[in-house]
Amino acid sequence: MLLVIDVGNTNMVLGVYDDKTLIRDWRINTDLNKTSDEYGVLIKNLFDASDIGLGTIDSIIVSSVVPAVMHSLENFCKKYCNISPLIVGPGIKTGLNIKYYDPKMVGADRIINAVAAIAKYGAPLIIIDFGTATTYCAISRKGDYLGGAISPGVKISSEALFQNASKLPRVELIKPDTIICKDTVSSMQAGIIYGYAGQVEKIVKNMKYELGDDNVTVIATGGLANLISSETDAIDVVDSNLSLEGLRQIYEKNQIEKRVIHEV
Repeated sequence: MLLVIDVGNTNMVLGVYDDKTLIRDWRINTDLNKTSDEYGVLIKNLFDASDIGLGTIDSIIVSSVVPAVMHSLENFCKKYCNISPLIVGPGIKTGLNIKYYDPKMVGADRIINAVAAIAKYGAPLIIIDFGTATTYCAISRKGDYLGGAISPGVKISSEALFQNASKLPRVELIKPDTIICKDTVSSMQAGIIYGYAGQVEKIVKNMKYELGDDNVTVIATGGLANLISSETDAIDVVDSNLSLEGLRQIYEKNQIEKRVIHEV
């Protein structure tokens, strides 16, 4: 079986594939201070709780936008799974034609999302990933990765209000019933949630204009995709497992059998 790991700034998403079927997935905190042994214990416990033996994993692929965590994570793969993981980066076959000025500057998270979305939904596309940062990626009708936009994520925006305005509290990210609110907490929630939905609509509208095509499928993914998509008609599909599927497809494109470290 294949273990796929997508490392983001806030969360790390793991999934186990049996051939093309995702049989289990988990979301854990990305912790730069965790050792390989700590990741080993945590991930082994997740596997055990799901009645999946860690020894059934014969291949691993990892994408990451957090270089500092990779030493511990790679050592976990080698020590606990006896496997050297495939890392998404330069030299890896993705099948994606990237039109960035410097293709190496495109984050691994954006690449895996694009690979999965094109295969699953066709093109043209706009892919919105609601993570620590929110990324907007435009895919042409030919399937070329054209580029996109990056904005502060929903949680970052909320935290900035709390940290920089002395009288504003930290609030839960839930939708209030009205936009005209009668207290500070719901007023902040309204501004964050409805304001972010407005941002999505504006960026999607302008991207469709620049793509020269109104018949563009807009895909949302990431931890807060459902929250924001419920407040706008600009999003067509929410696909929570887009990154995991992209990793599986990239693994297949590279035709990796299994990389096992043999003890001397």
